[in-house]
Amino acid sequence: MIVRIGDNIISALGFTTDENYSAVKSGRSGLRLYDSCMDVPEPFIASLIDKERLNDDVSRHCVAGADPQSPNYTDLEKASILSVLSANKEAQIDLANPRVLFIFSSTKGNIEQLTMREDKNYSLFIVNYSLYLWYSAQLIAGYFKNPNTPIVVSNACISGACAQIAAMRELESGVYDYAVVIGADMLSKFIISGFQSFKALSPEPCRPFDAHRNGLNLGEAAATIIYANTASCNEGLRDKPAMTRTVALLQGAIRNDANHISGPSRTGEGSFRALRSILQDVTPDEIAFINAHGTATPYNDTMEAIAIARAGVDAVPVNSLKGYFGHTLGAAGVLESIISIHALLDDTILPTRGFENKAEDCSLNIVNQIMPTKKSHCLKMLSGFGGCNAALLLKKTE
Repeated sequence: MIVRIGDNIISALGFTTDENYSAVKSGRSGLRLYDSCMDVPEPFIASLIDKERLNDDVSRHCVAGADPQSPNYTDLEKASILSVLSANKEAQIDLANPRVLFIFSSTKGNIEQLTMREDKNYSLFIVNYSLYLWYSAQLIAGYFKNPNTPIVVSNACISGACAQIAAMRELESGVYDYAVVIGADMLSKFIISGFQSFKALSPEPCRPFDAHRNGLNLGEAAATIIYANTASCNEGLRDKPAMTRTVALLQGAIRNDANHISGPSRTGEGSFRALRSILQDVTPDEIAFINAHGTATPYNDTMEAIAIARAGVDAVPVNSLKGYFGHTLGAAGVLESIISIHALLDDTILPTRGFENKAEDCSLNIVNQIMPTKKSHCLKMLSGFGGCNAALLLKKTE
């Protein structure tokens, strides 16, 4: 089995998984109204990481000064490194071992670091390597002296799920024993302005699946899951703290319906096919909950409702975590999987913050209050620009 042996979340709600999970369970949100922030002229609601705390933790853990020749890490790289360090306190593996693979998920990376120069022919050239995702991934893996070339996954908003599927495949191949899956994105004027141009941002905290939903909020996060293959490293796992109660990644599927550059399929085709693929060996009665993408945009929520109904699991409780974290882009799939894993281990179904009244086009069983559960499985769904869709099936191993 491919099992989780360590995880961490750095977000507006805290710098550990426990901090984040406790905040969500108590109903607290990281979303705030920002005015005159990041040189964005219009106010916006978002969930932003505390950069002062981030830099304090960097200083405490000596990230920037790990090597006299070390580069100047960006906030994205600092948060990612700190997240891995925290996740490995639980996993307790040698991150420099060649049997460990790093996988980095991000949609925008260090886009705010973009610098250009003009030559005499007025051609533009990118001159800052920190713009490139492969460069950030190498810095992160290099900090831990890992010898392998890290895998970079950037597939719109399903990146975090794709990275976990890539980890599962690599571990099942037997080439690696452990995979460190990192999802991270930071916000910038470029990103916020882009979503504003789509008229996709809500002027208030988002309301997933609600009759009055009117758009999404954005968020920042760095999150890490460390997976292990029990077939190849069972002896090494025996004394791991996480192995007393953990979760296995059983299935993952990616389906692209290529409906539109930004709009989802009106029939939920790609999402439905991803769900159908991972539901072949499990019945709806075994599923505790579905953690949907749930962005609170009209088209996304309608599409997911159609896909879930077509897959025959519309009676299963459904929640969205966007009301707590906002949409954290390339980190969303990793972050929301971690929260879902801990809810499953806690025998708990978390509520959808911001949801009050079901939309007319939604036939789902949306959770609006915390609920107990004894069921062993959960589903994680994601969808993104370009018609990409992904779904994961997770199960308690106890």
